[in-house]
Amino acid sequence: MSEIKEIQEALLKFRDDRDWKQFHDSKNLATAISIEAGELNELFLWKDTVNCEDVKPERLKEELADVFSFAFLLAEKHGLDVKEIILDKIKKNDEKYPVEKAKGTAKKYTDL
Repeated sequence: MSEIKEIQEALLKFRDDRDWKQFHDSKNLATAISIEAGELNELFLWKDTVNCEDVKPERLKEELADVFSFAFLLAEKHGLDVKEIILDKIKKNDEKYPVEKAKGTAKKYTDL
């Protein structure tokens, strides 16, 4: 069993033990990702670029875990293979951002 499948199964057990599946429709899962991403952003709010790396590791782990958890649940709900969709996206981004044009720049692919 892949590590991602193991994580998804643990999340599903946690959810199902609490009878929360009824609340995990696509809209609510996507909204939860957005809310948790906002809480992740809050860790860096009002910090300048020098101090923005100075975040409490425990808080960072907790907020990232929340984002990943809801994302994995949403992927599972729609029968998506997390590894596959991420690798597919990397391939698409590799085509949009070829190394010879994108290396060292933060420009969008349309501006390269």
